[in-house]
Amino acid sequence: MVLNSFLLLLVICLAGGMGSGIIGGKEAKPHSRPYMASIQYKNHHTCGGMLIREDYVLTAAHCLNDNVHCDQNHFEVVLGVHNISKVEKSQQRIPVIKCIPHTKFKQNNTMDYSYDIMLLKLKNKAKLNKFVKVMPLPKKNGKTPANVKCSIAGWGSKTPKGEQASDVMQEVKLKLQFSFECKNKWKQYFNSERMICSVSDGKHAFCSGDSGSPFICNTKPQGIASYTIDGSCTNTKYPQAYVKLSYFLTWIKDKIR
Repeated sequence: MVLNSFLLLLVICLAGGMGSGIIGGKEAKPHSRPYMASIQYKNHHTCGGMLIREDYVLTAAHCLNDNVHCDQNHFEVVLGVHNISKVEKSQQRIPVIKCIPHTKFKQNNTMDYSYDIMLLKLKNKAKLNKFVKVMPLPKKNGKTPANVKCSIAGWGSKTPKGEQASDVMQEVKLKLQFSFECKNKWKQYFNSERMICSVSDGKHAFCSGDSGSPFICNTKPQGIASYTIDGSCTNTKYPQAYVKLSYFLTWIKDKIR
């Protein structure tokens, strides 16, 4: 019972702090991930995301919190971006007109991170070009074996305690973990049907700043970054969790239809 309460506090602390940046990675080749989106509130980067249709971006539901609201005047998606501190000619800044978090993410004042997924409806369609492209979703029930090297990118913290964020997109490779290992560590806070996870080797991880970034395995997005240990992102004991995209394909298609 003590362990379960402790784990719950860890999850809430991390998600409220917008967990997920890149540690131990390298600068991505500019515009090598044209599907990536910087989600910004009042011109400040808050989360990562992925363009799945010209007018929809997929991200994590916890990116909306007490400090970030779905406000058309202040909530935007920036596409075609490499350096978020600069105004690049490749960038497209588009207001968000509707936020669609999964209804089961927050119920009765509690949060279920196995439903930590959200769609953002854009005010205008993105103009597709070499800098901005749509990322196809994975096939339903597609399975990726454990120990496969996957990757995640973003503009978040480059240090385990979140002191140093990155202006340019960083990327890192992480190993997909067995679901039963994640379940053993996170207990009831990890749902094997709706989640996947990776494990840090103590040097490489995602951290604070870019929840919502896609987890790419074999060129296909398999997950959306959800949570890790806040303040100790390279913790090797507790795996880093992602919402499993294949489980939510029907929900996504129903919402964007």
